[in-house]
Amino acid sequence: MPIRMRRTPSHAPGSARAGATPLPSRALVVAAAAALMSALVPAAGAHGAGSPRPGTSRPVYAYDNAIRESVWVDTGLDGDGDGRADRVAADVVRPREADRDGRRVPVIMEASPYYSCCGRGNESQRKTYDANGGPVGFPLFYDNYFVPRGYAFVAVDLAGTNRSDGCVDVGGPSDVRSAKAVVDWLNGRAPAYTTRTGTTPARAHWSTGATGMIGKSWDGTVANGVAATGVEGLKTIVPIGAISSWYDYYFSQGAPLHGSGPDRLSHHVGSPEARARCQAVQRALVEGAPRSGDLTPLWDARDHVPDASRVRASVLAVHGLQDLNVRTGHLGRWWRALAEHGVERRIWLSRAGHVDPFDLRRAAWVRTLHRWFDHYLLGYDNGVEREPMATIERAPDQWTTDRTWPPAGTATATLRPTPGPAPGVGTLGLLLAPAGATETFTDDPSLGELDWAARIDSPTPAKAGFATRPLARDLRLAGSATVTVTATPTTTSAHLTAVLVDLGPAVIRDYAAPGEGITTLTERTCWGASTAGDSACFKETEARTADVGLTVVSRGWADLGTWADPRRGRPLTPGEPHTITLGLHAADHVVPAGHRLALIIAGTDEDLVEAPPATPTLTLDLARTHARVPVVGGPLAYALATFPRPRADAPASPAPLAGVDAPRPPRAQPPIPGAAR
Repeated sequence: MPIRMRRTPSHAPGSARAGATPLPSRALVVAAAAALMSALVPAAGAHGAGSPRPGTSRPVYAYDNAIRESVWVDTGLDGDGDGRADRVAADVVRPREADRDGRRVPVIMEASPYYSCCGRGNESQRKTYDANGGPVGFPLFYDNYFVPRGYAFVAVDLAGTNRSDGCVDVGGPSDVRSAKAVVDWLNGRAPAYTTRTGTTPARAHWSTGATGMIGKSWDGTVANGVAATGVEGLKTIVPIGAISSWYDYYFSQGAPLHGSGPDRLSHHVGSPEARARCQAVQRALVEGAPRSGDLTPLWDARDHVPDASRVRASVLAVHGLQDLNVRTGHLGRWWRALAEHGVERRIWLSRAGHVDPFDLRRAAWVRTLHRWFDHYLLGYDNGVEREPMATIERAPDQWTTDRTWPPAGTATATLRPTPGPAPGVGTLGLLLAPAGATETFTDDPSLGELDWAARIDSPTPAKAGFATRPLARDLRLAGSATVTVTATPTTTSAHLTAVLVDLGPAVIRDYAAPGEGITTLTERTCWGASTAGDSACFKETEARTADVGLTVVSRGWADLGTWADPRRGRPLTPGEPHTITLGLHAADHVVPAGHRLALIIAGTDEDLVEAPPATPTLTLDLARTHARVPVVGGPLAYALATFPRPRADAPASPAPLAGVDAPRPPRAQPPIPGAAR
């Protein structure tokens, strides 16, 4: 049964009675209390940068009396070609008392294309303004919670959206410069103005320059991109379900993943004015991102991974292990690159889909984020940087930690498929298949990973499946696997899918259902202070679960035509073998004792990758096909888990799977990163 998230105790900072909204008559009481507290408690910015402080920041500033203002920051670009530099709108809310006393404050910033078109968060909140255009309502809880604690919150409209100039270029220079220019402005390096077209300068005299960027999906992607510029003053980023390479959002090694390109996304989020003036940018997106799947300069300019060496900010990365919108391959590549360059980092992994941790584990997430920003933006010596690197959800609402991630002792085990008792029903182990051993399947675009896995023990024509015997002990996989395939096609084009599956019963977050693993309740809890125009109270959630007979651990896709050149596909030679290595998406999964681990190799994965022009039959050379899987404990742990050791308490051989329940991937329009939930 789902476990109800506990409400934060009423005495905890930022909590309030569920459903409560502060009454206007309380404003004077709040302001008076804040004034008294500011006289008694050291305020944000009162200590020098070299004076780390223990503890956590307290809500000593009045939120209802905060300064709310809009500025327009010059990006230095002219994306819409109107002959003047684009200005992006930045809406600011900051403590009035700090401004009055000349105290500078750090900044939490979210740059987004969604503030007017689609909304942010589980409740799709949009920015709101008063009759004069002054900001009133800021989405999410960051302003409500952190402004009383001595921070400013800045919400930036990406170029071409809401009240900003320019054009949406979907991950390109305009996206990144929209936010980077604001960081530069906060540090006194870029001009800004009090109006969109005026000449009166707006200076961030109130800012310490220390900035932390946060955001889910596209917003978190912008944070990754700005960090990859190495901009001075950006101290930390918190990318949630974020993209690291826009090519990998639309393609997987040449195989198209969605029935559209970045031009559709640009049109979706752009303001009406931008759509009218940005036709040239739209054409460039179409021409630079052909549906062939070839890598082009447009995609190179939207890949942040090669610039990980420039990242100065710490990184708190968050991702859902069953996110089928922004898949964990984005996290895996970004995480490895950050590790290679010694970037200070930490990770949260849930078993949900494209879901913010605020809607998964609210109290713990707010506490973590509070301490994280206090340390990296205010200089508090609270030990957050010394805590375990990884926080991982093992089962719905069951969380563990690891000192490092992937865990110490993780090493690659090479798993090899071998023929079994029937066509398409093989075994998976450490021994090499005999020379000449093959398996054959025919692409069936009407089937997908769950169809193949449910019939792992049946000789079906659309897949080749290979499974271990029931495990003698738990086996943990952590990191990114690869599958090398040597396949001979009958046609000039073919797509491949490789899937790792845990065969055995489990209760999981139902990531394919509406909510992607959560159910939204009617009850609310409050996280910070409220005003009449901006409530700090949000609907609670609980885990939405499903009883299943198998769990997909990881998957990956590729166009076999990229076997010789990952940048460009080419026609295959029917009857000739081609070898390609598919990168599987990052995972962290424990296959319990008694379950089996399976590798499935097939063609088109319905609803997740598009079909090739032809319908190929492919023959696998099993002696030249293998999976390299990151196992905690390495090859020895895998051998001990799969080695046959008859014992009285050994798990019995399972009955063959046939049509077991499993969550269905959503059948919907091409997804929009972060536009919903």
